[in-house]
Amino acid sequence: MAAPATTETLVLKPTPVSPERAQIDEIFKQTSLGKEADERRLHIEWRQLQNQVVNDADIVAAKRSAETARTDSEKRQRLRDYYALYYGRMHVMARSAEMKTALDQLKTAHLSQITQARVRHETDSELPTPSPTPKKKQQNKRAQKFQGHEG
Repeated sequence: MAAPATTETLVLKPTPVSPERAQIDEIFKQTSLGKEADERRLHIEWRQLQNQVVNDADIVAAKRSAETARTDSEKRQRLRDYYALYYGRMHVMARSAEMKTALDQLKTAHLSQITQARVRHETDSELPTPSPTPKKKQQNKRAQKFQGHEG
């Protein structure tokens, strides 16, 4: 009897390729370290941008112009111009898309603070109406003291 023919298959194991150090650094820059760490990183980047932009001559002049406005309407318009210039400059300098998104949100928040809820200017139509901030109710301290002792 003849022996059965055996076929040997060679299995080539791929050799592990280790990434370069620069690639590893880039991977860790993109990896999220958690919500708080991401927010902290964005805050630090925002502060760096703010420090670079805040002392520019045209931005200082725009802020000073807004502070010296004679009427409320004029001040609101000058503040709109100031925030457009201020956040526009930081937006150009921002490196990441998420920083640009955060800057847009900050700009919208600042612009919504200068709108008047009852007097709607034609340039304010795309901004959300600011909600009134409720006053904190102060409880009677004497009533608080005796609430826990009722039996």
